[in-house]
Amino acid sequence: MYLLLFCLWLIWNGAVTWEIVLFGLAITAALGILSWLLFGYTPKKDLQFLKRLPLFLVFVPVLVFEIFRSNLAVMRLILSPKKRVHKSLVVFDTDLHTRFGQFLLANSITLTPGTITVRVENGRFTVHCLNREMIEGITDGLLYRLVRKMEA
Repeated sequence: MYLLLFCLWLIWNGAVTWEIVLFGLAITAALGILSWLLFGYTPKKDLQFLKRLPLFLVFVPVLVFEIFRSNLAVMRLILSPKKRVHKSLVVFDTDLHTRFGQFLLANSITLTPGTITVRVENGRFTVHCLNREMIEGITDGLLYRLVRKMEA
């Protein structure tokens, strides 16, 4: 993170002088100390992020595909005179044990149209959905498996 912040500082300044470099190092160090004190940041977390990066690069296109697929399902539901909306709250348990994994899955569910994560507590998810079929298979799907791998 420190190196990235320093490189951004140099790029945004547009010139490299001793004053800019020294001031950039001071600002980067101050931000590093502040993030350590306030947010518990450690360089170890950067390494964990770098280990997860390939999985995250696979996760994003899968999530975009799921969003697109859910958009089509909601459009079919709205535009079809024969289909009816059967709103429901679905509660299911997962084996996600980290807050990061639960956060990622909950927000992925909320990003897909037709579903909203209402509550997450100790791996138990409560999701509101337009039709129960929209949430079926969530713990069997590729998105869930990728989240599980990222939290390991």
